[in-house]
Amino acid sequence: MSESNERWLKSSFSGPGDCVEVSRRPDDIRVRDSKDPQGPVLRFNDHEWIAFTRGVRAGEFDTAVAEDL
Repeated sequence: MSESNERWLKSSFSGPGDCVEVSRRPDDIRVRDSKDPQGPVLRFNDHEWIAFTRGVRAGEFDTAVAEDL
């Protein structure tokens, strides 16, 4: 799959102006800010993605976000 044909899926929790998109590729999972599609992309291998999503579901990042507000 070429970069130009990459399929990005927007989170169903995204609203206008605060959107996250994810793309599944053969070798990694990619995450980007939909407002800046040419900007930086986070790349995760399968093990990293599983650990990250488990951490999100478990609330591991909730404290960090609350402190930044």
